[in-house]
Amino acid sequence: MKSFKFNIRGNDYEVEVIRLDGSKAEVEVNGTTYQVEIEKKKSETKTPILVRSAVVKPEGSHEIARNETVRNPVHQVRSPLPGVIIQLFVKEGDKLKRGDKILVYEAMKMENNLVTEKDGTVKTLKVKLGDNVLQGDVILEME
Repeated sequence: MKSFKFNIRGNDYEVEVIRLDGSKAEVEVNGTTYQVEIEKKKSETKTPILVRSAVVKPEGSHEIARNETVRNPVHQVRSPLPGVIIQLFVKEGDKLKRGDKILVYEAMKMENNLVTEKDGTVKTLKVKLGDNVLQGDVILEME
């Protein structure tokens, strides 16, 4: 079957496993045949189990907190992408309804329309034709 060479305390041993049957084996050591029993030790390798404590949610955490005392009547319309303003459809004082077109800007070689998300009146217009805007720049303020 298999041959092994051992050196134990300076002595060389040639061991050949002739037959292996369950827990018994027949081996030949330096030409002498022996019947041996194989002792199998159980290795106790345990996979660790992750135990997490339960998450405690504070009361009312599923509700959105609204602060009614501090209301900002001014709504800022911001640029969603960096680009160049190529057309304006509003001016200060204009009344807008949700979905009205505010401007057209060029971003990534495409023309994009910017529309309002809510009703209101244009308080201040922060851009003009040809302006470069970055993502998040305020384009106009509405009341």
